[in-house]
Amino acid sequence: MIERLVAIMARLRDPVHGCEWDRAQDFRSIAPYTIEEAYEVADACERGDMTELKDELGDLLLQVVFHSRMAEEAGAFALPDVVAAISDKMERRHPHIFGDRAEGGHHLWEVIKAEERAVKSDPSALAGVALGLPALTRAEKLQKRAARVGFDWPDANGPRAKIDEELAEAEAATDADARTEEVGDLLFAVVNWARHQIIDPEAALRHANAKFERRFRAMEGSAGAAFAALDLDGKEALWQKAKANE
Repeated sequence: MIERLVAIMARLRDPVHGCEWDRAQDFRSIAPYTIEEAYEVADACERGDMTELKDELGDLLLQVVFHSRMAEEAGAFALPDVVAAISDKMERRHPHIFGDRAEGGHHLWEVIKAEERAVKSDPSALAGVALGLPALTRAEKLQKRAARVGFDWPDANGPRAKIDEELAEAEAATDADARTEEVGDLLFAVVNWARHQIIDPEAALRHANAKFERRFRAMEGSAGAAFAALDLDGKEALWQKAKANE
């Protein structure tokens, strides 16, 4: 089955008979689509829509095939090399299943990942945290990496106090650049506090976004065409009604 998709992509990238748009792409131009498709997979999972999940997984798989085809054209690697690499990695990181280690679980996974990072050119504990991640997710990953080497608050009280400190500094900032920096520090502190509460900040914000959208659409539905002309008190009344109806 995968061979059919590989053949389709090869035809689309054919320099003579291929698709003009597909031929024009490179790794950098395709990367945003790869990220978008991953989010659409996550959205289908969140909604529990199996039909949509099937379609979105196909779109994401296409991205893997697309990148692999471009790499093959450049003489770097091909799709079988991608499959072999992830297969090797999964077996290597599960020696209690595929090897001779008796213990296992998430702790061992993290130990093996650390061992792999140690032999790479960048020895930092923060190495490999992708720049393309959403900012909240990347903040959490950076904090977790730092925590593994002992740079962390002992409990949630530290990051909670840091939120108040950063909020005060943001409010005291006197220009746009300073406010931007301090608001960034504030968000970073909120992520740190959420991490200590065992809360995924990215998931929490997605839920908040969905809740806001659901209630706002309910407000629009209640008011109809008159919604935009309502004053703030009128809109607030509709917001409270939307909340109550949930």
